[in-house]
Amino acid sequence: MRPVAELTRTLTIRLEPDDAKRLANLCGQFDEHLRQIERRLNIRIANRGNLFSISGPDRNAEAAGNLLLHLYREAAGEGGLSADTLHLFLQQSDLELRMEQSAATDGQQRVEDLIVIRTKKGHVRPRGANQQRYVRAVQTHDVNFGIGPAGTGKTYLAVACAVEALLRDEVDRIVLVRPAVEAGEKLGFLPGDLSQKVDPYLRPLYDALYEMLGVETVGKLVERNVIEIAPLAYMRGRTLNNAFIILDESQNTTREQMKMFLTRIGFGSTVVITGDLSQIDLPRGTPSGLRHAVEVLRGVEEISFTFFDSRDVVRHPLVQRIVDAYESHESAERAGQP
Repeated sequence: MRPVAELTRTLTIRLEPDDAKRLANLCGQFDEHLRQIERRLNIRIANRGNLFSISGPDRNAEAAGNLLLHLYREAAGEGGLSADTLHLFLQQSDLELRMEQSAATDGQQRVEDLIVIRTKKGHVRPRGANQQRYVRAVQTHDVNFGIGPAGTGKTYLAVACAVEALLRDEVDRIVLVRPAVEAGEKLGFLPGDLSQKVDPYLRPLYDALYEMLGVETVGKLVERNVIEIAPLAYMRGRTLNNAFIILDESQNTTREQMKMFLTRIGFGSTVVITGDLSQIDLPRGTPSGLRHAVEVLRGVEEISFTFFDSRDVVRHPLVQRIVDAYESHESAERAGQP
């Protein structure tokens, strides 16, 4: 465990009800979960039964107390407390601590004002300041870019905003768009028409929709064309009014395709364009339409840009280190270093 920099507070909490099984789920095997919380928040935890003592810097101790209360509720579920759930709650606590520190110094948004996206199956809470800014931008701008590595929530949050807008009758339909370019794949060898060829690659969008609306509801909405799957090649010549449009994997658009897509926007529509500039699968020598759009449109006030980095990754903690390692290696390559 990292040494505690400054022991400024000891906080005592009692977890109710006193349930041995829930406590075991919370603590993990050999108290592994508690040790992870200690390392992440730089605090120390001691417990006797359901009575927990937390020592550490004031804000960290308070954050750890709140985290234990949330995790104890999660531990009551049928599946117990999974490693994924623990990581996501730790990630959120870590990011919220940074938000509070920023708010204390420059008056930024405080944790109490966090945004909640309401969907049919429950609430989606953006994790951390950058995701909060992203969602707020989507709610207040017609055209939005979310750019960053995998696992930062840019696509999932876009789908959540789309679902909320549909349920509130702010839009008439959701349109999911994707370029037909894949890493090392040739779509022509797959069965079906172009829409069917692209459909498997929209699975992350479908999964998010299923989670927020339910499989049966999504199926009915697709049948009624309220949710539409539109390969980018099919967008030419259309004008989309009163729709929430998500262009996913936009780093694989060409300049011409990106311009064509952006000029499809009609009245009453919201557009979210997501992409990862480190994973461009276009043929060598073909410039990315996403990279070009950032250069051309960055100064347009009505268009929002949110840039994510490894600190915003909410998947397995190793993903953050993988993203950092690749970025470091690619930066060295561009600089001509071995």
